[in-house]
Amino acid sequence: MKIASWNVNSLNVRLPHLQRWLDEAKPDVVALQETKQEDHKFPEDALLELGYRSVFSGQKTYNGVAIISRLPFTGECVNAIPGFDDPQKRVLAATVGDARIVDLYVVNGEAVGSGKFDYKLRWLAAVREWLRAEIAAHPNLVVLGDFNIAPDDRDVFDPRRWREKVLCSSPEREAYRALLELGLHDSFRLFNDEAGHHSWWDYRLSGFERGWGLRIDLVLVSEALKARCVAAGIDREPRSWERPSDHTPVWVEIGP
Repeated sequence: MKIASWNVNSLNVRLPHLQRWLDEAKPDVVALQETKQEDHKFPEDALLELGYRSVFSGQKTYNGVAIISRLPFTGECVNAIPGFDDPQKRVLAATVGDARIVDLYVVNGEAVGSGKFDYKLRWLAAVREWLRAEIAAHPNLVVLGDFNIAPDDRDVFDPRRWREKVLCSSPEREAYRALLELGLHDSFRLFNDEAGHHSWWDYRLSGFERGWGLRIDLVLVSEALKARCVAAGIDREPRSWERPSDHTPVWVEIGP
């Protein structure tokens, strides 16, 4: 099963990109972030024509998450962090086959020390407690999405420039490591230890063309799935298309 994540940065704009990529890459499950659509506008029928069922949780102009799958969804779908009062549509969990899929659009945080940064850390702490319960109930857990955190300096094109700035600060990385301590593994790092692999490039200053990127889109797998991972990667190609998202798809392939 090939499971992917993509922050599409507006499905209104990027639906043709998504349709093209689904046809070319043929993933089984895709978690989307920043759909930026109210639920009644989600292109459910267009995706069904390509063979993908959908579950989604959106809001006008901002945020929004969705999971699309060529396999049926089963069991409970969750679209909010239990016990955490938050109007922003940033989480979605659904079961596909024997895997529980948790789609996260992590808070950006704006700047270290800001109110939004504090919200990011509180949000991540709430997510951790939720995932603790999810992994207990669903050992075959995949947690993926736009984490808005570069796990370590290998994931940053210029670590000195980004030192202790938002997306790369010590508190954010500590919060990320706290998620791993639940028994989760960065699937990309199971296969590649090298620096210089990125999933997001700022539109400003021609970041993609210059290679000025960060790896902030991640696919984490539980201990039970770790041994079943056969490949993982970053598909840079969609970032080169006309009017692209600033993110590109990341994926893992899980065997039987």
